[in-house]
Amino acid sequence: MTIQDVLNKKKQQQKIVMLTAYDYPIASLADEAGVDIVLVGDSLANVVLGLSSTKEVGMKEMLHHTKAVVRAVKKAMIVGDMPFEAYQTRPQAAVDNAKQFMDIGCHAIKLEWFDQCPSTVEALVKAGIPVMGHVGLTPQTATDMKVQGRDANAAKRILESARLLQDKGCFSLVLECIPKELAVKITEELKIPTIGIGAGVGCDGQVLVSYDILGIVSRYQPKFSKKYADLAPLIVGAFKQYTEDVQKGNFPDDPHSFHMAPQEIQKL
Repeated sequence: MTIQDVLNKKKQQQKIVMLTAYDYPIASLADEAGVDIVLVGDSLANVVLGLSSTKEVGMKEMLHHTKAVVRAVKKAMIVGDMPFEAYQTRPQAAVDNAKQFMDIGCHAIKLEWFDQCPSTVEALVKAGIPVMGHVGLTPQTATDMKVQGRDANAAKRILESARLLQDKGCFSLVLECIPKELAVKITEELKIPTIGIGAGVGCDGQVLVSYDILGIVSRYQPKFSKKYADLAPLIVGAFKQYTEDVQKGNFPDDPHSFHMAPQEIQKL
């Protein structure tokens, strides 16, 4: 999946499917399922590392997990999520950090809107790095995790941010937690694809956190997220059965053990 493929999907009115992955097994399965884009999201902080905020994850952790995803994915586009520390200081630092994602096999990077975002995107694109933008709710800097752009003035600011990021060279935009009416207006106006998360069905594509839709982690389930499986009880059940078998001496049984030849036992 190339940048041009993603752009063509919008032109051909084909929905874009994006899913997060943070490790080799989940990334392999997502790729096998046929998703278009695998995002190594900074949600790694919450769902894998047990941190309270995406702002707490850094380059070291993101690159470590991105390497695992790159090893797994053969067909989908891989997008590395730039952590807060990687691009919020100055454009050249953002370029240097983005290059690290590209050097290990990412096809693009994603960054959230902030005051200096247009100049940072411009520097990244000039350096030959494809950029996916992100407007609406921006968890790395948000003080209140609520829907953005409900009133006309706030909606206009988000629309203007989307326009700016397109003008500066972003090849796509994530729209997070905004009213579906605003998402439709942005999607209709922009030439680049929009990928929604909590932004309604009118976007050019959708993204969700893989661990949320699989029901693996016990955490607050956002309104916009749909649980397609409930794996946590199955996993706990398997762990409990294993625990019981070990405690009772039922595991490992003979089929799960190795043996010596009788003559070798005699020699021993």
